Amino acid sequence: MSECELIKRAEREAVSLINKLKEFQASIALAESCTAGLISGLLANVPGASNVLWGGFVCYAKEAKMRMLDLNEKALDAYGLVSGEIACMMAESALKKSGASIAAAVTGLAGPGGDETSTPVGTVWAAIAKQNAKTVVTEFHFTGSRNEVRLSGAIAVMEMSMQTLDKTR
Repeated sequence: MSECELIKRAEREAVSLINKLKEFQASIALAESCTAGLISGLLANVPGASNVLWGGFVCYAKEAKMRMLDLNEKALDAYGLVSGEIACMMAESALKKSGASIAAAVTGLAGPGGDETSTPVGTVWAAIAKQNAKTVVTEFHFTGSRNEVRLSGAIAVMEMSMQTLDKTR
């Protein structure tokens, strides 16, 4: 899928998620690392988002994750910044700090270069936390440019958020 097609799909998913949040009278908080606020921006572009978008934490750097979300440095070092465990911790902390109905988190390696770990470029972990429910976490492997990986991660998070809401019926 081209970057233009991904942008259009992401915009459609944002409209769908906002509508679903309104339908469920729910709110969402976001903890974004590799997407760096992209999901929040996509959602905020939808009219009526202010009724359901609590806000978000753009915690790109390790230190931001520690300060904004109170993540433990030992856990960050032990699991690695791009991991399912960290995505879960990010989502759960965002949920607790915000008081939103659900919280979504995303962390990944968009490229084009790698990092000091063996994590492949295109690896993205997404997690959805909900009050009184087990946090759902999923690993994705996307291909394409840096922006295509970020857009793909945003789409995945929005889809996972809608699935989580659907499970509450």
